[in-house]
Amino acid sequence: MNTSPSVRHCPAMLISAPASGQGKTTITAALAAYYRSQNRKVSVFKTGPDFIDPQILAHASGRPVYQLDLWMMGEAHCRDLLYRAAAEADVILIEGVMGLYDGDSSSADLAQALSVPVAAVIDAQGMAQTFAAVAYGLAHYRPHLRFSGVIANKVGSPGHAGLLQEALPEDMPLLAALSKDADIALPSRHLGLLQADEIGDLDRRLARAAKLLTESAPCRLPEPVAFAPVATTPTPRLLAGKRIGIARDSAFSFIYQANLDCLQAMGAELCFFSPLTDTELPEVDSLYLPGGYPELHLMALADNRAMKQALHDHHRAGKPIYAECGGFLYLLETLTDKQGQSAAMTGLLPGRATMQNRLVNLGMHSLQLEHGEIRGHSFHHSLLETDKEASTVSIPQRNRSQGEQFFRVGSLQASYLHTYFPFNPQQAAGFFQ
Repeated sequence: MNTSPSVRHCPAMLISAPASGQGKTTITAALAAYYRSQNRKVSVFKTGPDFIDPQILAHASGRPVYQLDLWMMGEAHCRDLLYRAAAEADVILIEGVMGLYDGDSSSADLAQALSVPVAAVIDAQGMAQTFAAVAYGLAHYRPHLRFSGVIANKVGSPGHAGLLQEALPEDMPLLAALSKDADIALPSRHLGLLQADEIGDLDRRLARAAKLLTESAPCRLPEPVAFAPVATTPTPRLLAGKRIGIARDSAFSFIYQANLDCLQAMGAELCFFSPLTDTELPEVDSLYLPGGYPELHLMALADNRAMKQALHDHHRAGKPIYAECGGFLYLLETLTDKQGQSAAMTGLLPGRATMQNRLVNLGMHSLQLEHGEIRGHSFHHSLLETDKEASTVSIPQRNRSQGEQFFRVGSLQASYLHTYFPFNPQQAAGFFQ
């Protein structure tokens, strides 16, 4: 009797574009909301290390959103996530990053490696036949890249959509068209879009976008894609019996769903708390302070002295604390925002950070620690000043990036890096043991 897992088939496409700013997130969220309104289960993924777009996409689809990145995660892990999604989803959408061919591990690389067809979002404002030329170039720039069709964004009218469709080659369908409408735009700030819970009328915007998708052209379901099973190693139960407290509120919300899944697979019990509003920590063995926007909540964090004292007590007891980026900033002595306002943070790490008007570091990083390599990324606008010597420094993958310092103070470990736990569960467990 053959009990091996079978290939699963599910409609899927990777939504890319000629460049950033073409409307990939809006279109992907609108499609997710539309298919969901048709009582279909939608699984959405985001290409690359991103925390904000997935919040919008999770809100639209009603399901957790996972990242896909060939370097940070490995191809086998990406394939396994898609295979698992295909077991219960009616449609799989993958939002790309930047332009289709941009980057060392581009959206095109991902689509080709995973055999998922590409749908190109093109801002159609001021274009007619040239729309088809751009689409043709994207589809034929790389041989053997599967191309399912085109999605027109900011279409002026049904007539405009018809003109675009007529210009396209017969083998390149117009999958959908979204009319230009200021009411569906998603507001943004320095790190990208606003977080989902900061957009008070997000449901209305998504519902409006989903409705507009069907007004200028039919919204077609992608073609089914075959997803094969992947041989995986069971996650070791290295955190069995451990309770991990995780900071989660509007100041600390940059966390991969896959990291939470990994901790739970290792046996950890997760509980959440708010450094903004809670005055004490839950009863836990370890703490996880993820990234976010502490600079937007300076005074609330500074004034919550009870929480800062609770963190000091936790650390004094020798219990582990692991912090990333925004959580790392919260552990410093002071943090200064772009307006020059400074506030006292917890002071568990010596040093100060000041927000800059430009990006300070960006890119993928490899970090070598006791239990081997773990991978992640850096993306921050703050500049660190500290006399504390780092225990090690990460290795950036981009030539123009700089390594990130990794600090230890007793049972506390912290850096600017956002690490991806499933890449090395043993090392991830080491952050909390």
